[in-house]
Amino acid sequence: MPPHWKDARGVIVTTTPTIEGQPIQEYRGIVTGEVIVGANLFRDLFANIRDIVGGRSGSYERILADAREQAIQELQAEAASRGGNAVVGIDLDYEVIGDTGSMLMVSASGTAVKV
Repeated sequence: MPPHWKDARGVIVTTTPTIEGQPIQEYRGIVTGEVIVGANLFRDLFANIRDIVGGRSGSYERILADAREQAIQELQAEAASRGGNAVVGIDLDYEVIGDTGSMLMVSASGTAVKV
């Protein structure tokens, strides 16, 4: 599997600074995508029980995967709106936010380019 992928608009995304075989023609600026999701009380309760008895928290893993995908889609949409057809050097960050740590923020940033 290549170290990059495309969305429906054809915007390539990769964590690498270049795309092999596709030289960068123009830099279109820094682009970002952020998603904030709240935690569900019942899901938290069951996740805590699972943590005590061991095992993975499938519900949290699904939420995290969905949030990451949404952040990348926002990044791709912003790149396309700037005339880019790729985003290089993507960095993904995860933060717990809120007074009680009840929300999760996933942010993706990178450089929009035309290849």
